[in-house]
Amino acid sequence: MTPTMTAGPLTAADRCDRCGAQAYVRATMTSGLDLLLCAHHFRENEERLREVAAAIYDESDRLAEVPSTAALEER
Repeated sequence: MTPTMTAGPLTAADRCDRCGAQAYVRATMTSGLDLLLCAHHFRENEERLREVAAAIYDESDRLAEVPSTAALEER
């Protein structure tokens, strides 16, 4: 688990505590510690995390976004 520094947006530097992939979800435990997860590991553990976490910050919808440079290349 990663200690909570700020509750800002997750960046490419934030890594999944389970596998090291880019983290898209921050689950803040009642202890104040953050658990950072990739979308895969969050979905795999979502039911239990929703029961025990004080807060869940989910940015996994960003996975569906197309970067602006990629959109230009498709034209």
